[in-house]
Amino acid sequence: MATLDAAVLRRLRPNTPPVAALAPRGRGARRLGPGRPIPFGFALGPGLLVGAWILGSATGALDPETLPAPWTVAGTASELIADGRLQSNLLTSLQRAVLGLGLGVLIGVVLALVAGLSRLGDAVIDGPVQIKRAIPTLALIPLFIVWFGIGEEMKLIVITTSVLVPVYLNTHAALRSVDARYVELAETVGLSRWGFVRRIALPGSLPGFFLGLRLAVTISWLALVVVEQVNATSGIGYLMTQARTYGQIDVIVVGLVIYGFLGLFGDLAVRAAERKALAWRQTLSD
Repeated sequence: MATLDAAVLRRLRPNTPPVAALAPRGRGARRLGPGRPIPFGFALGPGLLVGAWILGSATGALDPETLPAPWTVAGTASELIADGRLQSNLLTSLQRAVLGLGLGVLIGVVLALVAGLSRLGDAVIDGPVQIKRAIPTLALIPLFIVWFGIGEEMKLIVITTSVLVPVYLNTHAALRSVDARYVELAETVGLSRWGFVRRIALPGSLPGFFLGLRLAVTISWLALVVVEQVNATSGIGYLMTQARTYGQIDVIVVGLVIYGFLGLFGDLAVRAAERKALAWRQTLSD
């Protein structure tokens, strides 16, 4: 902890001479750690699922009327790409998810900062957010339809309100967990309120923020699935709804696979950004 305090002090006062510290142990010396990183380990779990799917379809253990074979789904995806339906609907879904995710993250961070750094802000903001957390998104959709109609505005609001909750909760918790000694240190060196937020509060909340962001990416796709099945005229969810009407199970599975891969790669992108932003941390994953 003394080493960490010295690092914070050097960040606040760049001219502070470095404090001697023990060198970190190498990865190979961590006998009780989880082991060395597995190359392309992120693909191992999904690869096993696809392998089991292929094996089950090839042996007849999976009824093709219930779950089409992977090669059937791949052929259907090729047909959808050839006629342009998959690209256009995927682009619409991406636009909705990215816009809703961006707004939700921004609002969630702002609310977390206000509530996490102010007793009054916490008293005003935390209660309503906790109420929203307890109310399922599906229960709010009928009310949102009455208020905002069935257009893009309603879909965007559903995604945004779903996303801001995990971002707020985790960022707020991380802010409240900042060591009080760092606050005393900031007061000792004469930091302003904005300097304290920029140099201590925000860096200290980053681990919680990235955890909330990982959850938010997944939730944005879950909310998208819901809203795209409510009188939508485009999007992957709309494509799946139309396929359900006509009994096209292969098209439904194509949509599910796309949602799954978007969620996986979105999570990988957030984790990569987290490793870069928090390169100063030493954790079991290092």
